[in-house]
Amino acid sequence: MADFQSRENRAFAYEIKALIPVERAREVRAWARARMQRDPNAESGAGDVYRITSLYYDTDGFDVFHRRGSFGRSKYRVRRYDASQRVFLERKLRNESIVTKRRTRVDIDELVRLRNTQPDGVWAGSWFHGRMLARAMKPACQISYSRTALVSQTDAGLIRLTLDEDLRAWRVSQPEYVPVAGGTGLLSDRAILEMKFRIAMPALFKQMLEEFQLQAQRVSKYHVALTELGEAAIA
Repeated sequence: MADFQSRENRAFAYEIKALIPVERAREVRAWARARMQRDPNAESGAGDVYRITSLYYDTDGFDVFHRRGSFGRSKYRVRRYDASQRVFLERKLRNESIVTKRRTRVDIDELVRLRNTQPDGVWAGSWFHGRMLARAMKPACQISYSRTALVSQTDAGLIRLTLDEDLRAWRVSQPEYVPVAGGTGLLSDRAILEMKFRIAMPALFKQMLEEFQLQAQRVSKYHVALTELGEAAIA
């Protein structure tokens, strides 16, 4: 995994999703593997499949979940790849289908700093900590899933396809990970397909959508997780 510093990252400006049956996901994966390459940023060395586990932040009133005001346009999370001892502090900002990310890589042991009542200005993650304090946000849940990631170079730049399966969720309240075992299963019979690109929808993705008769739709792992964990009724 590339060692990103704290910065805005818009490698893929557009992000289109689709929720598809797991049987169709297997067909799409085989189709894509024949036409695309393994994502070179995959950290595990296990081909094009790895596990992502993230801590998602929200307010006591679940403003992110309910998409209230500016909380509806951004998500804050701490993302871990497989069993890495380094994690990413992330802000994902969405405007329609256009996505911008800011991420900073820190040691997993440094997450204890997020328990402090004041951010440490010399810490690389101080921007994240400061915003969590200013917006009164704290860990709300942990979500983990298996991801297949493939890329291809086109005339318009790099494109990326991912398939997320075996989604699980846990209710958490502290900036620390719980063991990735058990949890509440999410979307057991479906997978989340994501297509990421920089300018116009690439011909390869158009072909795939037409061949498999797929319809783009809005899907939020966090929304699905809190609904299944029984937090949707909390105002």
